[in-house]
Amino acid sequence: MTDQNDIWNQLIRHREGQGDTRIETLFAQDPARAQGFATSALGMVLDWSKTTIDAGARDLLLQLAAPVAARRAAMFAGERINETEGRAVLHTALRSPDGRVEVDGRDIMAGVRDTLAHMRDFATRLRDGRFTGQGGRITDVVNIGIGGSDLGPAMAVRALAPRHDGPRVHFVSNVDGADIADVLKPLDPETTLVIVASKTFTTIETMTNAVTARRWMAEKVRTPAAQFAALSSAQGRTAQWGIDADRVFGFEDWVGGRYSVWGPIGLSLMIAIGADRFDEFLAGGAAMDAHFQSAPVAENLPVLLALIGIWHHQICGYATRAVLPYDNRLARLPAYLQQLEMESNGKRVAMDGSDLTRPSGPVVWGEPGTNGQHAFYQLIHQGTAVVPCEFILAAKGHEPHLAHHHLLLVANCLAQSEALMRGRSLDQARALMAEKGLTGDELERQARHRVFPGNRPSTTLLISELTPRTLGQIVALYEHRVFAEGVILGINSFDQWGVELGKELALQVAPLLEGKDVPGHDPSTNRLAGLVRELRGG
Repeated sequence: MTDQNDIWNQLIRHREGQGDTRIETLFAQDPARAQGFATSALGMVLDWSKTTIDAGARDLLLQLAAPVAARRAAMFAGERINETEGRAVLHTALRSPDGRVEVDGRDIMAGVRDTLAHMRDFATRLRDGRFTGQGGRITDVVNIGIGGSDLGPAMAVRALAPRHDGPRVHFVSNVDGADIADVLKPLDPETTLVIVASKTFTTIETMTNAVTARRWMAEKVRTPAAQFAALSSAQGRTAQWGIDADRVFGFEDWVGGRYSVWGPIGLSLMIAIGADRFDEFLAGGAAMDAHFQSAPVAENLPVLLALIGIWHHQICGYATRAVLPYDNRLARLPAYLQQLEMESNGKRVAMDGSDLTRPSGPVVWGEPGTNGQHAFYQLIHQGTAVVPCEFILAAKGHEPHLAHHHLLLVANCLAQSEALMRGRSLDQARALMAEKGLTGDELERQARHRVFPGNRPSTTLLISELTPRTLGQIVALYEHRVFAEGVILGINSFDQWGVELGKELALQVAPLLEGKDVPGHDPSTNRLAGLVRELRGG
């Protein structure tokens, strides 16, 4: 068996041997590069030809992916691959209700099917008016959650806006009172359903917002709890709140928060688009699961996307990656993927607890095009840092009468990836300035400002149209990409201990803000807490 460290070293040497080779040169050397470095599956095309990965780098990267197969099989088999928490990782089971998966010898799929049926029944009764508020038909739904209990459904609800035919859906996540105040202000408590999404029903931000929502509801509604639903496994706590068991939807510990949109956390999405379209969303995820399990590594979209990311971050040393969906309805996708990647692979120790010897996950960020072009694209085109870009594009838009808008959008996306690769040389910039009548030192000065280094890598994920099914495919694609990266890096992608310390300290800092003497805090924190008290006038 090939030693993985040797492959890493070979990749580093290969990259060094490329020197200043430009992506354009790779195209010149291989006339079929546009076809050979693009992969199609499930109606999607991943074009990765505009990267510095050549045939030699590709072959080495594919070898680097060797450990993925065994770990993948263990995940789908229900083994406890989240070793630090002793849990299986089976969010994939939520989108394959017809299968059979065992955890500790127990088939879990009957419970998955029952929960999905429960969600379907409730969402359907709410949508057709059989479940009502105390003022009549439910017109608005407010999902209160944070992290995975907010980012997934908020992203998906916005992405599938053309399919909305249910109540309006709103999201509250931040403990900042401004968030819930702004959401609740225009709503009528009598026709609003509040969904509280917290597995333990103890998440401090979520429960603080939930208490505020209940107080708001009580100002006008006789029985506030009757218009609350809970996405939680803590049935004792939900019962204490007065939420009927019929409106409580639980999920197991083998579903991590950032992977939970496929189950009860997706209830707000099901309410917005209907149960049948939610099934299409699940089917898209399941199709990507099947592809991930069966496609050869050289044709496997999640594995290839993982290897491209590793080439850019661990081998080339690019610290960040930008996710740039050219679809305004995917505006929340970069934030969703930011959590997925950075909470999963933002680690510093390997599975065995030893220090990592190479970088873990990159910083992930982004905004939809074309907005970003008038904001941060300046840096990615002419800045000193190289930022690999991941463009996401649908060939077809949803508004036929605005087709000319979509063609302009597509043109901008394709032009940006080409501009990042080609750039503009100093000689070209000089010629441009000469055409404008400049000469001498001023020509030279102005020309230098108009140079684009180029040779900046990007990938393009092309789909036909953004639908529930294709959205499911995209989300599952990135989930498995993160998993494959984590396996190759030797880390646990399914725990998130890094979120704990700050939350624990927040509980200890709160008494400081009330003027109590709490030992153990540093001088800066003590002083800042005092200044806050002064500025608040108490």
